[in-house]
Amino acid sequence: MDLEGFAKRKLRAGESDAEIITELSTRIEEIKRTRITKRSADMLAKAVLEESKRTLGLKDELVTEITAGVSMGELGVGSRGSGDFYVHEQIGKLIGATGAVVDSSSLSDSGVVRLPAEDKDKFVVVTVDGMHSRLSDFPFLAGFHVARAALRDVYVLGAVPVAMLSDIHVADDGDVGKIFDHIAGISAVSEAAGVPLVTGSTLRIGGDVVIGERMTGCVGAVGVAGDIVSREGAEAGDVILMSEGAGGGTITTAALYYGEHEIVKETMNIHFLRACNALINADMVRKVHVMTDVTNGGVRGDANEIAKVAAVKLVFFEDRIRNLVNEKVLSLLQRQDIDYLGVSLDALLVICPEEVAEEVKRVVDSEGVRIEEVGKVETGKGAEIVIGGERREFVPKFRESAYTPVKKAIGESTEADFDVMKRKVDKAVEAAGGKRDMVRKMLATDEEA
Repeated sequence: MDLEGFAKRKLRAGESDAEIITELSTRIEEIKRTRITKRSADMLAKAVLEESKRTLGLKDELVTEITAGVSMGELGVGSRGSGDFYVHEQIGKLIGATGAVVDSSSLSDSGVVRLPAEDKDKFVVVTVDGMHSRLSDFPFLAGFHVARAALRDVYVLGAVPVAMLSDIHVADDGDVGKIFDHIAGISAVSEAAGVPLVTGSTLRIGGDVVIGERMTGCVGAVGVAGDIVSREGAEAGDVILMSEGAGGGTITTAALYYGEHEIVKETMNIHFLRACNALINADMVRKVHVMTDVTNGGVRGDANEIAKVAAVKLVFFEDRIRNLVNEKVLSLLQRQDIDYLGVSLDALLVICPEEVAEEVKRVVDSEGVRIEEVGKVETGKGAEIVIGGERREFVPKFRESAYTPVKKAIGESTEADFDVMKRKVDKAVEAAGGKRDMVRKMLATDEEA
C-alpha cells in the first residue's frame, strides 16, 4: 500500500486531518499486524500526512510532476498492446537522435553503441528487463525468467553477453528471503549460460511509505559484438523462421494462476540462448537480417513492430506457428481460452534471405532446438496471417491476450477513446521535453559561469 499516495488522494478530496490519520493508521495496523503498535501506527500516519501536505500542490516548474490525465492502466502500459507500443514510440521521440547505432527509435529491446575510435569495429549492446509483475510471490521464478529475457535481448542483436546486473526492490514488510530466492533464480541462468552476475542494487519499494510484501526489480545485461542485426533489416523476399517456444514469465504466470503448476517446468530451459549462441559462433549474424524474441504482445506485437521499422509487410501462416508452440503450453492456453498469438512465447524469430534459411535451420537444429519456416516478407506495410488459406489482418489488440483470471476481468480492449488518450500523452511528452530543455539551459549557464 502506498501510504503517501493514499494521504494525497484524501487531501485532494478535502478530508480532514483527523479522518485521514484515523483511516491511515487503521490501514497500517491491518497490514503490519503484530509488527507495529497502535501508537507507532498513529505516529507514522501523522508523519506521512505532514510530508504529503508539504509536497502537494507545489508550483515550481522544476519539481512539479508532469501529468497526462491518463493512468497507466487506462492506456495499457506494460500490457504489450497498442497503448503500450504507443508510449514506447513516444519515449523514443522524447529521447530523440542519440548517435547510437541502435536506440529507442528502432523499438528494439536493446541499445547499441560503437566503441571508441581505436576499437571502432566493435559494438557494445546494453539491455534491461523488468521482472514479471505477477511473480512477486515466486522470487526464484521471477529471477530465472527476467535473467533469461535480458540475455535474449542481447543475443538477438548478434552480440555475446559478457555480464549481468540486477536491481531488486522489496516493500517494507516483505521477507528478506525474497532477495536470496530471486538472486538464486538469476544465478541459475547466469551459471547455465556462462555469463557472470557482477553487480546490482537492493532497495525497499518506496522506502518507509510503501507497506506490504510486494517485490519488483530488473536484470540488465551487457554484450559485445563484431556485427549487429536489428529489426530494420527485414527485406521483401526474406523468409521468417521460428523456433519452438514454451514461454517464460508470462506462461509461468498463466500456469500458476490457473492452478496448472506442472506447466511451469516446461518454461525452465535455455534453448533460446543456446540457439542464438550457435548462430553467432557459426558467423550467421553476417547472413541473417533480423533476430528477435517473440515476447512483446506475442507474434502479433512483434510482427507489427518489425513491419513498422523495416517498412515491409510480414505474412505468417497460423498452422506453422501453432506447430512450434510447446504441446503442454498450447494445451494450457487452449483450455483457458487464451489467444496464443498474443502472448509471449519466448521463441526465436529469424528473418533471412531464402538461400540462407536451410543453413540457419541446420545450426539451430544442432542444438536440439526445433525451428521451421512460418512466414515471408513482402513489399507493403503491416502484417497479415493466413488461416485456413485466407489472409487476414494481423494486428495487436489494445492489450496482450488476457492470460490470468484478473486480466480476463480487465479485458483486452478499452472503452475509452484511444485517440483522445494519445493526444493527452502527446501533451505530456511535449511538457517533458520542455522541462528537459529548461534544465539544459541551466546546466549550460553553470558551465559558462
